[in-house]
Amino acid sequence: MTAELPKDLHSWATRLRTKHFPPDRNFLEAHVTLFHALPAQCEEEACDYLKQLVGEFAPVEAHLEGVMSLGGGTALKLTSPDMLTLRDQIADRFHGLLTQQDQHRPRLHVTVQNKVTAKEAKALQQVLEFTVEPREFRFSGFALHRYRGGPWDFVRRFAFRGAAR
Repeated sequence: MTAELPKDLHSWATRLRTKHFPPDRNFLEAHVTLFHALPAQCEEEACDYLKQLVGEFAPVEAHLEGVMSLGGGTALKLTSPDMLTLRDQIADRFHGLLTQQDQHRPRLHVTVQNKVTAKEAKALQQVLEFTVEPREFRFSGFALHRYRGGPWDFVRRFAFRGAAR
């Protein structure tokens, strides 16, 4: 499950990812992972719950902070206390069904490079430090995908349309 970036930010981050991510491993466009593995048997319940949430909440405020090191990769660092609060609500809903990895709050980010040497990652980070400008934005919704051992199958997008902030 991912948080949806606004179109302009998504397009720009996807271009960075296409340019810098090892091509044999790059199956996805830019994305912000909220959960790595919701149980497949919960897909219908997850869809129903996400429909409810997006009906209650307006697009969620967030901030692109800058560049973040992943050790053997590079990411765009994001902050959004409100998105993490919504993520906590979803985690509570699926308590007892989450993987160990998904039981912890994520560091919000968009991976633009991964599975490279630390030297390659540091070189890209130095370049991006001068080109990535911090900015405010709003997450537009959620998306669900099914993992298929490489490529992901898109399930559904859920756009925020409520009034609550």
